[in-house]
Amino acid sequence: MNSKAEASITIDVPITREDPDTLGNIVKTGLLGNPRTLPSKLFYDERGSTLFEQICELPEYYQTRTEHQLLVTWADEIVELSGAEELVELGSGAATKTRVLLDAMTRADQLRHFVPFDVDETIVRRVSEELVQEYPGLQIHGVAGDFLVHLEHIPEGGKRLVVILGGTIGNLPTIAAEDFLTSVNTEMASGDFFLLGVQLITDPRRLEAAYNDQKGITAKFNKNILRVLRNQLGAQCDPDKFDHVARFNQEAHRIEMWLRSTQDQTIDIPDLDLSVPLNKDEEIRTELSAKYDHPLAENLLICAGFEMVKWYTDPDQLISLALAKKP
Repeated sequence: MNSKAEASITIDVPITREDPDTLGNIVKTGLLGNPRTLPSKLFYDERGSTLFEQICELPEYYQTRTEHQLLVTWADEIVELSGAEELVELGSGAATKTRVLLDAMTRADQLRHFVPFDVDETIVRRVSEELVQEYPGLQIHGVAGDFLVHLEHIPEGGKRLVVILGGTIGNLPTIAAEDFLTSVNTEMASGDFFLLGVQLITDPRRLEAAYNDQKGITAKFNKNILRVLRNQLGAQCDPDKFDHVARFNQEAHRIEMWLRSTQDQTIDIPDLDLSVPLNKDEEIRTELSAKYDHPLAENLLICAGFEMVKWYTDPDQLISLALAKKP
């Protein structure tokens, strides 16, 4: 990367590794709970981010390509309505779909700044270096942190479009999702726009197939949470002694991912003074992915202090983009 490109990038790292006491408390509480759980943020070390990029390319995983096509269709209108000169993306990842919005902002001569915010510092740096090459003159101020904790690290800026894509909001239970979006709203200025990608309630068979791909990439992604647990907290556990399970919870309209123990075993985490015995077939929940419809999504946004501007969806009613505004 040349010096000019380097001058266009700033990266803030509120954490290089989450405070072990905080992470330890979350893990300990989850593993001792009923059901047993692990926080899904642990998926995303460098290996986990790479695996998720592979998941997005799978034929069963319709979510990414459908949302991408929605953005291609409506990005120019979204950019025009927002009038934004700065794009802030929470959970930016590889920023593949983000480029559709950046292209639309470029066409409208509105692109000045981009703020990628992701828990994986490696991918924030990689994407920032790629984008300053692809968009001459673009200023990037990345944040490598947990957006549930570090929203205040979003830098001051101009007129903004804040986006959360990929159905990421579905990873939070309803009350937590409302609290989080309220916090996002608080960090925004009056007149700023917000774009929320939601996955819609559809045929459970189609949903379950998307999380049980034939190549087993999602299974590797799910088990990676144990590798991260081992690397970050010194947990003594073997990912190969667990099976990947993903099923649709009809009542809660959400996909749930679990790790099912294939034998009687114990997860030991000496640093936490924790020993968790597991019976054969006992499960640990690793992720929720709630699905929405129009009324549920609009109510979520209104409760968080936004007003709905536009609702975009695909012909098969699989994915929607909700464009909202802070009054």
